[in-house]
Amino acid sequence: MIAALIAAAAVSAACDLEAPSGKPGCTRVAVDALPMNALQAIGTHNSYKMAIAPNEMAMIRAVNPREADAIDYSHPPLNEQLKAGARQLEIDMVYDPAPGAFASPLGFRNAGAKAQPYDFAPLKEAGLKVLHEQSVDYRSVCPLFVDCLKDIRAWSKANSDHVPILVIMNLKEGGLALPGAVKAPVFDAAAMDMIDAEIRSVFPEAALITPDQVQGRFPTLREAVAAGGWPSLKAARGRVMFALDCSPGQAARYRGDRKALEGRAAFVNTDIASPAAGYITLNEPRELAGQIAAAIDAGVIVRTRADADTREARTNDPTRQTAAFASGAQYVSTDYMTPDTRFSAYVAALPGGGKARLSPARK
Repeated sequence: MIAALIAAAAVSAACDLEAPSGKPGCTRVAVDALPMNALQAIGTHNSYKMAIAPNEMAMIRAVNPREADAIDYSHPPLNEQLKAGARQLEIDMVYDPAPGAFASPLGFRNAGAKAQPYDFAPLKEAGLKVLHEQSVDYRSVCPLFVDCLKDIRAWSKANSDHVPILVIMNLKEGGLALPGAVKAPVFDAAAMDMIDAEIRSVFPEAALITPDQVQGRFPTLREAVAAGGWPSLKAARGRVMFALDCSPGQAARYRGDRKALEGRAAFVNTDIASPAAGYITLNEPRELAGQIAAAIDAGVIVRTRADADTREARTNDPTRQTAAFASGAQYVSTDYMTPDTRFSAYVAALPGGGKARLSPARK
């Protein structure tokens, strides 16, 4: 812990941790000595999401204008986001044990002959499916989780000096209470094992940052991160960390009877007092500033959000973004790495530029 503080003191707050310049306070040696949880980087929320077709959006807006506003955003392919500087991605998934359950969504059917074309073939294949809501917001840049993983892995291999990428996974269950809507099944033990199996089918152990690697010889993951168990930036470059941003019940099913997360590929969103603590989602940077600070002090990696539900973009309001970056959270998520000019010039960007900086919590 003392060594980590010394390393942080040697690095300028203005240094781009992904590409140190060699200037005083921004040398590769000093930067690489930092623990990976000393960084702060920007990422994207629901990174896979394509725009809803205009006529389908019109149907949603006629029923629920507020919800239509909230989901009226989209992102380019994952590799383009990574190229632009995103170092955190978010993937929503549904379990599809009898493949094809999500291949004929309600919104598309209701659009009839005017439905905008979409390739449903991947949704008929085996594997976890990636979408926001299976009935009305189903268009994805990578409908199969494995294909999302392959896109991330390919970019990472081609740019192996990147700071660690965090991939957050949301597990969607249930669905809309509408005639003809399909409900997503619960992520049971088999589904939880499938998550790990699909991750490990694409990423070798050396390309991952896993709970076991961080826990090492400590009795629990919580004790390891509190003692400074995260790898150095030098060791973490070119690697990817996965975390389930899930409910307590889902986290319990993913852990099973493990003391922490032994053998699992991903971390889980959990209270910092849990033996499995290593990652936590705290999306409200103003209201939860105290909890963010406590989590960082406990060695836990935090993700928060710069904006939500298109509100900040519609009013060009940077207040939440400013609080998010100031909080010290390691990963700050946005829907607007580029502005949506339909609304305003609002954009979220890492203060000072670059791909990653020293977290303000490390000053």
